Amino acid sequence: MNTQISGGLKITFLLHFVVALLFGLGFLLIPATMLSMYGLELSGPTIYRLFGGALLGFSVSSWLGYRATTWESVRIVVIMEIFWAFLGALIFAYGLLVDDFPALAWMNVAILAAFGIAFTWFYTRR
Repeated sequence: MNTQISGGLKITFLLHFVVALLFGLGFLLIPATMLSMYGLELSGPTIYRLFGGALLGFSVSSWLGYRATTWESVRIVVIMEIFWAFLGALIFAYGLLVDDFPALAWMNVAILAAFGIAFTWFYTRR
């Protein structure tokens, strides 16, 4: 059965595209500046640029999800977004509670958790 994508899911994909694009470009192009916002020092840019590249990959998948018209064409992307968002939120929370991440990282927890909740909601409503 080929069903249409809801407007809310399309908006979620679009918002995720923008957020992932901004963070991805930041970590890819200016990793030292991005890390300084978190009070961290750059020990080697390559791993942070790799992270930026991964975020840009997520932004592309969200852009494609936004442009898609059927649930079947985005189902796997939604599952991946759920997994990534909740795992990312847990990793940042761990960093805050165990590794003494700066308080700004709570913003990342909130953003990732919100996307995880949104994508899960659309997945379960499907």
